[in-house]
Amino acid sequence: MNTSSIPSANEPSRIEIDALEEPTIVEFGTSWCGYCRAAAPLIAEVLASHPRIRHIKVEDGPGRLLGRSFRVKLWPTLLFMHRGQEVARLVRPADRREMERALAQLSATVWGLAASKRDA
Repeated sequence: MNTSSIPSANEPSRIEIDALEEPTIVEFGTSWCGYCRAAAPLIAEVLASHPRIRHIKVEDGPGRLLGRSFRVKLWPTLLFMHRGQEVARLVRPADRREMERALAQLSATVWGLAASKRDA
């Protein structure tokens, strides 16, 4: 699964994010944000055990429209997305349990939908 550990200079557009089919976590933050730096090891550790989920890191800030389109107000903000829909959101994640709960919501949405389509 694609993982972008360094914020991309070519920020994806909202249309591109909404068009992603696979389960994706979009992480908004900045390189200089203390909260982002503090949360980075936790985020990396948890995501390492979920290789099927795409991770896109977006440098946010004034004049950055993607963050505004998702109403991001604090950093880091993680959006758990599937097929253009926000399934869960974490703002300034502080512990593994809250990240695992959000990932469980995403997994239930993604793989629960796959199971129900297969059974239909």
